[in-house]
Amino acid sequence: MKSVSLIFGGVAKVKIMRLFIFNPGLTLTLAEVASRTKERPNVARRELNNLTKAGLIKKRAKGYMLNSNYLYLPAIGNFLIDATPFSEREIVKKLSKVGTVKLILVSGVFLHDPDSRVDILLVGDNLKQSKLNSVISSIEAELGKEIRFASFETVDFQYRLGIYDKLIRDILDSRHHKILNKLGI
Repeated sequence: MKSVSLIFGGVAKVKIMRLFIFNPGLTLTLAEVASRTKERPNVARRELNNLTKAGLIKKRAKGYMLNSNYLYLPAIGNFLIDATPFSEREIVKKLSKVGTVKLILVSGVFLHDPDSRVDILLVGDNLKQSKLNSVISSIEAELGKEIRFASFETVDFQYRLGIYDKLIRDILDSRHHKILNKLGI
């Protein structure tokens, strides 16, 4: 029971757990873990040590990796998938900072669909790519997984929709959820 009590206990720990559970084949150095989770190295080191003591993470010569034989891994993995760190409102608020947003569609990791083409589709006007990359990076740090996303200016999106663009059709024909829809799609 002691190892289970070491698992949960803070935002940094949960971000690191998500990083390893959602990317099971990765071996990461302390610096890579700190960078991907946007945590200070000393905080990442402390949480990695706790997770190593608990048995969830294994320390290797080249870095840290998930212990795929950990007894509680399936239960923790399911919990972390179901307990998404973002509400729809938070996603809209974060993405609204990148321009005049007209459509936000979530799929993929947000709906437990690994076969989806994208996790987020964003449509709007005057979208600032550098801000968008920064917002996506912050979502990735919280989620523990790289986000597959597509962004389009409204005119470009409507043109692609009109010519039955394969990417747009694939996204709209697969399981998705519109969390902001000012285009009436």
